[in-house]
Amino acid sequence: MSGDCQEDRKKLMMNERFGLWTFILFAFLGMLIPMQWSGAILAGGGSRRFGQDKALYVYKGKPLIVWVMDSLAEASECFVVSNRVYSGLGPVYHDLKRGGDTLSGLHSGLTHAKQDWVAVAACDQPFLSRDFWRYMLRQITPDAQAVVAASGNFFEPLGGLYHKSLEPEVLRRLEARQLKMQALLHSIPHVALDKTELESRFGSYLFLNANHPGDLPL
Repeated sequence: MSGDCQEDRKKLMMNERFGLWTFILFAFLGMLIPMQWSGAILAGGGSRRFGQDKALYVYKGKPLIVWVMDSLAEASECFVVSNRVYSGLGPVYHDLKRGGDTLSGLHSGLTHAKQDWVAVAACDQPFLSRDFWRYMLRQITPDAQAVVAASGNFFEPLGGLYHKSLEPEVLRRLEARQLKMQALLHSIPHVALDKTELESRFGSYLFLNANHPGDLPL
């Protein structure tokens, strides 16, 4: 083998090793630098069946909404989406397109979020936890726009992750009065996680929405 060929081979091997170590370095840094994500709590319901503002209902020593905020403590930001005024809970944003129920709240949350991924929860989901959100974040795939629990063909839209790129489609549906969250989720790339398995892992009340005070376990 000529000297030039040997030199070229050495350079190629060095480049391959450099590429490998660069990959390892970036993978290691990726483990050290936590993913940045936003948390949005929807508190836009009228609480008519509940009989009072459920967000502020004290359950086991804390308002329901504070339980939800605690679960989102590792988010880089957390805010409330509501057409009411809440003091002392951080930023509160109104619906930008009213009349769409959960879809309106999702739209406002995606619009105001600073990060690409947004954890969206209802104000009356006190059994969500930090471990749950960590697990959900690990299920994200490159092509997904949502990560949600599902039971058969039915999705649990709240207590899920949504990508900010979804905002134009949500706005389009609001303007067209296509307001069903199930239809939205069926139409976009998503990761569907088995609801029963999630409840087995994180508790049977995980996705509980309290419509009455009596719905909350003692």
